[in-house]
Amino acid sequence: MANILVLNGSSRENGNTEQLINVLLEGVAHTRIDLRNFSIRPIVDKRHTPGGFTEVADDYDQIIELVRQHDVLIFATPIYWYGMTGQMKLFVDRWSQSLRDPRFSFKEEMKAKKAFVAICGGDDPYIKGLPLIQQFQYIFQFVGLEYMGYLIGKGNAPGEVLSDQKAMRETKYWNDVFRSL
Repeated sequence: MANILVLNGSSRENGNTEQLINVLLEGVAHTRIDLRNFSIRPIVDKRHTPGGFTEVADDYDQIIELVRQHDVLIFATPIYWYGMTGQMKLFVDRWSQSLRDPRFSFKEEMKAKKAFVAICGGDDPYIKGLPLIQQFQYIFQFVGLEYMGYLIGKGNAPGEVLSDQKAMRETKYWNDVFRSL
């Protein structure tokens, strides 16, 4: 059985993204962290500095340790201004630091994992959310994460995604996939 970690980038508790994930993973053992409950500082790019990155006093290391302990990563985010939420972006941006972290081999570890994306939006997300899906695909490709697929839900006000019949059908398919891992 795979260890599944949901990285929830929503700033809203019990919003559509969270509700979509709840349906998607119903009956599936998983760990979920809400990035809104963690402090993640913006990256100061020191990739090309001889000393590399300096230690940052925030919760990023705690989150990346959870990532390292899981086999399947689900990146869940509402579509904010046609992209991922700021909290999710801060988290992914800090991967530059992990790539140079001497304590572990980030890319090698990521190659052994699978990634899935779940997004929700209210403004034609099945079309306007596709560039965000592609952005995640490029991110995964860069670090060697195996891309499993994605789920898009339509919803603006909390609870609307549960009325999105297309998303609800697709959650059933993906729920079976996650149960079989």
